[in-house]
Amino acid sequence: MQIVRTVSFPDQDLLSKLQPLPQGLNAVVWDLKAEPQGADLGAIDAVVLPYIDAAAVMGSLARAENLKFVQTQSTGYDGVAEAAGPGAGVSTAAGVHAAATAELAIGLILAKLRGIDAAVRDQQSALWRPQRRQSLADRRVLLVGVGGIGQEIARRLAPFEVELTRVGSTARRDEFGAVHAIEDLVDLAAAHDVLITVTPLTPSTHHLIGPRVLAALPDGALVVNVGRGAVVDTAALTAEVVSGRLACALDVVDPEPLPADHPLWSTENALITPHVGGNASAFEPRIIKLLDRQLQALAAGARPANLVQNGPF
Repeated sequence: MQIVRTVSFPDQDLLSKLQPLPQGLNAVVWDLKAEPQGADLGAIDAVVLPYIDAAAVMGSLARAENLKFVQTQSTGYDGVAEAAGPGAGVSTAAGVHAAATAELAIGLILAKLRGIDAAVRDQQSALWRPQRRQSLADRRVLLVGVGGIGQEIARRLAPFEVELTRVGSTARRDEFGAVHAIEDLVDLAAAHDVLITVTPLTPSTHHLIGPRVLAALPDGALVVNVGRGAVVDTAALTAEVVSGRLACALDVVDPEPLPADHPLWSTENALITPHVGGNASAFEPRIIKLLDRQLQALAAGARPANLVQNGPF
């Protein structure tokens, strides 16, 4: 049975790239700021959230009183289910950002270990300061998060000859070997040179990388976050990085962006990119393919992919 008939899109450009819509679906443009174009709010059954700054407008979902489905354009979905309400299904863009985010994770690690960020700063002053840096080869890497992006990071780490340990929500074995439990993080941290977190933000992962985990890492260890900013305790990380004991490479922070006077901006032990992990050339063709499949499923009355809240499906 077809549950969704009218779908809103955050802008006309995205809607145009998905034309023609499957038979049985109607489209409106709604950026969740102004009134929707082409239909009343009460007629909207499904909403495709904007990719950039979706959190700033998610509160408007409550205005769609007959909402049955929400589709994110991001892998993370923190706050979406709450904004949509328990009666609406929520699907993520899991898989769309995996390759690009994994690329950035590897790039951040290489840049920080090999001192590329320091070389860029030196270049501005015409300084030539060769020194021996850490290689990625032979590093002991602790990967927190074994979902789609975590799998892609692990795949890209394999040629670098690292010793990889993976951590998930529970201890288990999968096709790639052992997965350790979150409860083991403090003990595991002591034996690793690089910690990467790519886990979603949930109540159980909020400040997962906190003072105890950070203190357990050996001197000179590198903390990399390409998941969600609040998974890492910013205050605890800042203290370790500013002291010079740890280094960090962050694509996500908490709060985001950091205040202009935050000490992480100015310490040489930190490398920060502005939450661009999935925002690469691979994004658009992959999100279009996913949205097309989701629309086909909705038109056929089938269950959409990547549901994190079932709603009516």
